[in-house]
Amino acid sequence: DVSSVQADQARMKGSARVLQAAGYAVHEFRAASNNAFTREYVSPAGKVFAVTYQGLGHPDMRQLLGSYFDQFQNAAQTRTARRAPLVVHESGLVVEISGTPRQVSVRAYVPQLVPAGVSINDIQ
Repeated sequence: DVSSVQADQARMKGSARVLQAAGYAVHEFRAASNNAFTREYVSPAGKVFAVTYQGLGHPDMRQLLGSYFDQFQNAAQTRTARRAPLVVHESGLVVEISGTPRQVSVRAYVPQLVPAGVSINDIQ
């Protein structure tokens, strides 16, 4: 839930801002160490329904996904193609990782938690 957002900001040691959108809020963090952007999308009910990351190097996926990390890790282990983007579409979790070893982009969301009227295309 939204209480985890503050803990994430403290761990990333970055600047933060909150952007309001139609039907949700976006908590954006910019880490000074690697110029990475992390965005956490929060519903009016206070639930984080999506996260994104763009930056140099891979993020701490355990921190980024929280309680969904084990589900992601189990699904990612079945992957056979190593050079293609990593896409996990599991029941209750979607994770898409692309880019190069230096510049990485991650988008993860829980379809059931996305508020009505919000398009997954808005999660960037």
